[in-house]
Amino acid sequence: MRRTAALAPLLAERGFLRLYGVRVTSAAADGIFQAALASYVLFNPERATTPAEAAAALAALALPYSLVGPFAGVFLDRWKRQRVLVAAQLVKTFLVVGVAVLVGSHRENVAFLAVTIGALSVNRFFLSALSAALPHVVPSPALVLANAVSTTSGTIATLIGAAIGGGLRIAVGADVTRLGAVVALAGVGYLGSSAIAAGFGRETLGPDAPATSRLWGAVRTVVLGLAGALRHIAGRRRVAAGLGAVALHRFCFGIATLTIVLLERNYFSGTHDVTQGLFGLGSVVAASGLGIVTSAFATPRATRRLGKTRWITVMLLAAGVAVAVFGLPFQRILVVAGAFVLGFSAQGVKITVDTIVQEDVADNFRGRAFSVYDMLYNATYVAAAAVCAAVVPTSGKSVAMMTSLAAGYLLAGTAFAWFTERRRFAAAPADAAPAADLARNPQV
Repeated sequence: MRRTAALAPLLAERGFLRLYGVRVTSAAADGIFQAALASYVLFNPERATTPAEAAAALAALALPYSLVGPFAGVFLDRWKRQRVLVAAQLVKTFLVVGVAVLVGSHRENVAFLAVTIGALSVNRFFLSALSAALPHVVPSPALVLANAVSTTSGTIATLIGAAIGGGLRIAVGADVTRLGAVVALAGVGYLGSSAIAAGFGRETLGPDAPATSRLWGAVRTVVLGLAGALRHIAGRRRVAAGLGAVALHRFCFGIATLTIVLLERNYFSGTHDVTQGLFGLGSVVAASGLGIVTSAFATPRATRRLGKTRWITVMLLAAGVAVAVFGLPFQRILVVAGAFVLGFSAQGVKITVDTIVQEDVADNFRGRAFSVYDMLYNATYVAAAAVCAAVVPTSGKSVAMMTSLAAGYLLAGTAFAWFTERRRFAAAPADAAPAADLARNPQV
């Protein structure tokens, strides 16, 4: 009842409802686009998916967020955000139609990859503009709730869109012309989102006082700021250890993801049995998502009992055990169970490291520290894709690779435990914030 009462005033904000509509419509279109595209690249019934193709698809999803993200704010503080929302969706529509044409003509080439990455890069600007615009339509006390409602609804809308895209992909079968039409359907969603955003006044969403510094000077400032954030992080051992744990987990998680895709496409299913492979991958995604949600509820209580660094250690070790127990038999039902544990572990590590960064990094460095975090989080995923492309067989079944993956998680957990337990961070001269936190909670 209390949450419902808090939500009522938020839903009465017409500006919020309009911005919410922009986000949800676009997110559903994202789901359709990504599901149709992934199924086309990874589940082509005419041939087996190669590790290099799967790695390219993974890199296309992660690269824009690594390279574009830190610099998006430079432009968003200069351009009218309402115009960014409208124009970004129109550009995405144009690019998605281009991808649809390439799919319909069966052209999987450099142009196909470039246009896809371009569409995802524009999406990075769009999402940043949504976040920057929110304080202009919601009163400050309601921002936390507005963020929670918006981001959660966006995730749900993306999943619904993905289900629609995946279902249509199964319905159209191997006909690339019809599949191109499914990809183009996402463009309709982007046009709708753009039309909703056009309802805002040009000045409504800010910036109130556009930046006056020179553009390239601002870009240089971003680069120097990231370097300063790296130095700041290096002086805070718990933060550095946490980011290292995230990087190792994300690298291993990327390898696991690509291996599972190949197993579902080429090993568990027949070469031409696309439907079975799609359903299998859907089961894995659902199990991983359930693990993520479960971890979001379990992690706060677990960190209060064990402490943050010890919980990260537990999560890394649990992932290693899961890969060994559920991965090495190479049975579909066990892989689904393992995906739940990996999702749980990944979310547990991320939530905990997010908190450590928020607690230990000085406020005037926090934004830049999270930019470094974001780049690291996505870059290690791309690196994992590159490694997989080189060493994982087309079938995805490799005892040596699965054993190495389990060992990587276990070694990461052991190294993190040794590093964090060897010397409590309160003793580090540069760690005033961790020392204060340790004084409040000796279990940290």
